[in-house]
Amino acid sequence: MGSAGMAAAAVRYLRSAGARTAVEPVDPLPRPELRSVGEDERAPVDQAEFRRVLGNFATGVTVVTAPATPDDGPAGFACQSFSSLSLDPPLVAFMVGRTSTTWPRIARAGVFCVNVLAADQGELCRGFAVSGADKFAGVAYDASPATGSPRLTGAAAWIDCTIHAVHTGGDHLIVVGRVETLGAADARSDAAEVPPLLFHRGRFGGFTGI
Repeated sequence: MGSAGMAAAAVRYLRSAGARTAVEPVDPLPRPELRSVGEDERAPVDQAEFRRVLGNFATGVTVVTAPATPDDGPAGFACQSFSSLSLDPPLVAFMVGRTSTTWPRIARAGVFCVNVLAADQGELCRGFAVSGADKFAGVAYDASPATGSPRLTGAAAWIDCTIHAVHTGGDHLIVVGRVETLGAADARSDAAEVPPLLFHRGRFGGFTGI
């Protein structure tokens, strides 16, 4: 059972037990004091070791896109740090580096579409991971139905969102999106399953089943 299914099951159990599940005011936790490591300080974890160890966690791969604005063409970047966040309301989240040159364009648009890449779209992902190039050159896409963000042809799934909130997270920003509409390549009962593209230990791969 996925995280969304587990959450729904928990709510059903609480309701059956007579517990209150309505949203009530909650006292916020104090904000943590975050700061960069000073030049005269030793970082608690070596960055190379951090990358090596965290690389053992396999992730799916997405391309986050936003529509063209009067000042810019469409925007997009490859993103591994994507996750579902909430079932009610429907929220998703992705993380983006503070130094990203694509994020300000997505922020100005106020909307985005998460394209979940299929196993055969590794080369497409590499194109969107390059900074400064015309990432949409030769890329087939149409406009997503709610926001008009590029919906990449051949993607395993797409999630069309408006920006709901942005939070700080060290050298990254945590972007929360409210889902307006979504779909998957295998939505039809007669459609073949589309395996996702995975990233593990610095390499792309496809899902081979369990």
